[in-house]
Amino acid sequence: MKVATLIRQLSLVGVFLGSCFLGLAQETTTKKPKDTRPLSERIWFGGGVGLSFGTVTAIQLDPLVGYKVDPKGKLSFGLGGSYWYFRDNRFPTPYDFKAYGYRTFGRYRVIEQAYLHAEFLHMNVEANRFSSFSEIKPRIWVPHLLLGAGYVQPLGQRSSFFIQVLFDVLQDPNSIYFNQGPIFSGGVGIGF
Repeated sequence: MKVATLIRQLSLVGVFLGSCFLGLAQETTTKKPKDTRPLSERIWFGGGVGLSFGTVTAIQLDPLVGYKVDPKGKLSFGLGGSYWYFRDNRFPTPYDFKAYGYRTFGRYRVIEQAYLHAEFLHMNVEANRFSSFSEIKPRIWVPHLLLGAGYVQPLGQRSSFFIQVLFDVLQDPNSIYFNQGPIFSGGVGIGF
């Protein structure tokens, strides 16, 4: 009797699962509306530039290009590059640091002026830059996962100023943001 009950229960589960899959396999006749926005309204450019000259020289270039996924422009994805140069002449042997890499990111506008930001940043850095001065500086690729939020202030019809606060949640020991608190940055966007 137990075998018959088990077979009956398995049959009922099989019928239920089969009907679920048949329901999923039904073809819908509704077509998604085509996005009629021109490409110029879907693509946006931006990024940041940091410059400091003197005893300590710092140069940072972070260009970005993004794509607005939905017609309202709330969700966008993009990519960009990053280059950092830092030289500190306060020591007998000047300290030099160069890093370069790429980033992919996603932004979602919660409201018109505020957005959530998630970014994967992959930087090529000198592995032993925190140890004593050495001539041997092997380079390694270091992952960063930056999460946070930002504020956007329109400057005109298609340009805006943004500021954001991000946190490196991976905290790799070779990270350029290792043991730092929030990362504040800002820039200008065209079409964002």
